[in-house]
Amino acid sequence: MTEHQTLRAPARRQLGTPTDLSSDATRDVAAGLNRLLADTFALYLKTKNFHWHLSGAHFRDWHLMLDDHGAQLIAMTDPLAERVRKLGETTIRSISDITARQSLLDNTADYVDPMDMLAELLSDNRQLLSEMRRVHGICDDVADIASTSLIENWIDETETRSWFLYELGRGATLR
Repeated sequence: MTEHQTLRAPARRQLGTPTDLSSDATRDVAAGLNRLLADTFALYLKTKNFHWHLSGAHFRDWHLMLDDHGAQLIAMTDPLAERVRKLGETTIRSISDITARQSLLDNTADYVDPMDMLAELLSDNRQLLSEMRRVHGICDDVADIASTSLIENWIDETETRSWFLYELGRGATLR
């Protein structure tokens, strides 16, 4: 036998972290936060996709705005994942894990009209807002103040993104 063949696989270890929340609470909160994390990654990538493929008369302004939106979204990812870990749970590990958990739809079209980009991003941000409020309720029910506090700030940021996208489409058919 080679050295490699004689090594045993290590026993499975738990990553638990001490918390005063119940195991049911940490499970439920972590599931909600992981779904938010998956949707945040999905919306980040869609926002950057549209940022990269934007064209038209308002290119510079919208390109810069979508870059700002992408920066806000990616900035949410580490605190979301770390919050899940602080609760003693595991978080997303891969692109396929994101795909399995996300509720927002991807857009892989070769071309998307700029106004359609804004409308889709508005819809996705509103859907993310709805999910944030749902998860906030779960966190609030179990007195997870740290998670609710994080989510409250992200709700405000997401409302601002939605407001900007809505105002850009004023007079158009953004819903």
